[in-house]
Amino acid sequence: MTPPARLSGAMEILDRILNGEGAEQALTHWGRANRFAGSGDRHAIRDLVFAALRCKRSYAALGGAMTGRGLILGHLRREGTDPQDLFTGTGHAPSPLGAADAPLEALPLEALDCPDWLGPQMQASLGENFAATLSAMQHRAPTFLRVNGRKATPAAALASLTKDGIIAQTDSANEWGLEVLENARKINTSEAYLQGLVELQDLSSQSVVLDLPLKPGDKVLDYCAGGGGKSLAMAARVDGHFHAYDHFPNRLKDLPLRAQRAGVEVAILADPGSKAPYDLVLCDAPCSGSGSWRRDPQGKWALTPEKLLEICGLQAEILDHAAQIVQPEGVLVYVTCSVLQAENENQVLAFESRHPDWRCERSKRRGVTGQGDGFFSAQFRRLPGPG
Repeated sequence: MTPPARLSGAMEILDRILNGEGAEQALTHWGRANRFAGSGDRHAIRDLVFAALRCKRSYAALGGAMTGRGLILGHLRREGTDPQDLFTGTGHAPSPLGAADAPLEALPLEALDCPDWLGPQMQASLGENFAATLSAMQHRAPTFLRVNGRKATPAAALASLTKDGIIAQTDSANEWGLEVLENARKINTSEAYLQGLVELQDLSSQSVVLDLPLKPGDKVLDYCAGGGGKSLAMAARVDGHFHAYDHFPNRLKDLPLRAQRAGVEVAILADPGSKAPYDLVLCDAPCSGSGSWRRDPQGKWALTPEKLLEICGLQAEILDHAAQIVQPEGVLVYVTCSVLQAENENQVLAFESRHPDWRCERSKRRGVTGQGDGFFSAQFRRLPGPG
């Protein structure tokens, strides 16, 4: 496909997404209907689509309209590319520019690609980091790997990746973290990945696990485990008894194979209380995902005040239930990939208010930066009883 034809493909997919279709679904449907497109074309179009979703409001202003065409025009203008040379109408190129394609003046929240209703909450939550965080969300997230200390050293993992043409570098703050600089799309077929030397995991997510007070022999539950990435990271750290649970069991379907590849054991539970009590329960709770919107930009635009209220209620329920299955001297850890106070500090205060026998020993925010996604973590411990 020519570059103009790729733009037309991205515009078509974006129009489907703007009409309510999921991004992955729209990409899949387009690919099936356009089988002539090679892998390079599909990757390039996917990148265009996700760039446009991350910057939907600002691109629409630059492109003159909230349409697939407007978003692609906005993308080109943001990148400093003259669309006149690409919008020629010849072959599969988009039609030539007209008066309706002129840029519009963007309001402050539009320029930062922030939903209007969410702006005040984001500003209150982020303070002086508000603009920098929203600006960071307009760009693609970096790709990080976690070296599996059970099977390799960082140097050995880097050497294996290099053999497959994947260029990565170590992280100064996390000896087990690697940032992928080139050929990230080759990771899933690399020997380092297939042999369990590395796992894809954001650096902030890795840091959450490194901060956990894990001890050899601990019985641990990864509540709301999702794909089980934190279960694997915990099991790589210390010898213990690791369990994973998720309300949606299908999310854990790949964990047995991943654990086998990593050389660790993680028991999947149908009932989180079946092996209680635990020394440590990690609740990586469902959240707005606002700290990882670079990876799921459609999530930003799908969030509503009603959905956020519902999510906060669910988070409180999960914390209340998890507290019941921690042993008396154990630790309850609450984690979100959110930057909103409503899901983070406010939940800590509310939990302590509902459970005066628990105290938050430490909490930590991680901002949206080139060193990872936005994360929040809080560690609770039950206060000693009388006598």
